[in-house]
Amino acid sequence: MIIVNLDVMLAKRKMSSQELAEKVGITQANLSILKTNKARAIRFSTLDKICEVLECKPGDILDYVKNN
Repeated sequence: MIIVNLDVMLAKRKMSSQELAEKVGITQANLSILKTNKARAIRFSTLDKICEVLECKPGDILDYVKNN
């Protein structure tokens, strides 16, 4: 299972979800879906923009946990 750790990076960067959504060009609703791990997919272009804005790598916000 893929876990999205956006809250961690937002806290490290002292950035609000609203600010990230505006800079990335996605709705707060879609960002919330990502943050709550309810997303079934993410476009590479969106992931690229998130990483650009947060100055991080995909591995900084995505994690893999094996299902039991």
